[in-house]
Order: sequence, then structure tokens, then C-alpha cells
Amino acid sequence: MTNKEVKSEVPPNFKELKKSADRKSNWRGRLDAVEELGQSKSESTIKLLKRIMATDTVFKVQDAAYRELKKWGEDVSQPPKKKGDAIKDVSKILLRIKKSLPKDHTFDEFEEKLKKMRLDVYDTYEGEKGAEFGKWLKETWESLRAK
Repeated sequence: MTNKEVKSEVPPNFKELKKSADRKSNWRGRLDAVEELGQSKSESTIKLLKRIMATDTVFKVQDAAYRELKKWGEDVSQPPKKKGDAIKDVSKILLRIKKSLPKDHTFDEFEEKLKKMRLDVYDTYEGEKGAEFGKWLKETWESLRAK
């Protein structure tokens, strides 16, 4: 069987894939789970992929779920790319983290604390921003310094 062939059954590791798909602090793991779910068409995988397509915080993951469903002929619409913040009140979250650090903290210290306190936020924006993530985070941190 080639990678592109689809089995018409629930994958034997469905529970593990569902757990991976629900990990808010690992967009790459969620993307891998979507791709693996796309190899086994079943009522359960369709339902899970539809939920991921509708609710994941990272567009790349939503889009992958959409493509898997479309491949199977499901009647789904392309998820819209979100405008604005991927996570509600992200600037408040980042400001809270900034304020929890000493006044003369470095960007690296801020980034490290963000990973420790809110890996879900870090991971979501890393997935959303891609190669621009580091630049975006540093610019955001610098703008928070002025407050």
C-alpha cells in the first residue's frame, strides 16, 4: 500500500492520534496527527478532522484537516485565515509575563519565561507566524517595554 492510499477503517492508534490532535502546545504534533488521520477514512476520523478544521488555533493545521477531508470528497469549506490575534488577549498575556520579570530583563529571558508559563501561546504563534515568529515576538516584546 502506498502512502496516498486510504484505508476505510479507524486507525488502530486512533486514541493516540486524538490525544496528539488535542495537544495545544504542539502544533507540529497536531499537524502530524492530521496527516496520519488522513490515511484512514472512517466516521470517527471525519468527525475529528472536522473539529480540528473548525477549532485549531494554527491555520496550517486547520488547512491540513480541510485538505484531508476534501480529498475524501467531504462537503467542507476552506477555513478562513483568522484576522487579528490567534489567541484572545495575547497582548495582555505577554504584558503579564513581561511584568513578572525584572525591569532590566533580556528578550531571551522573556522568551524563556513565555515558553515556561504559556507554551500554548508560544506554540500557536510559532505555528502561525512561521519564519517571521522570532521577529514578531521580539518586536512585540519591545513594544511592551514602552508600557
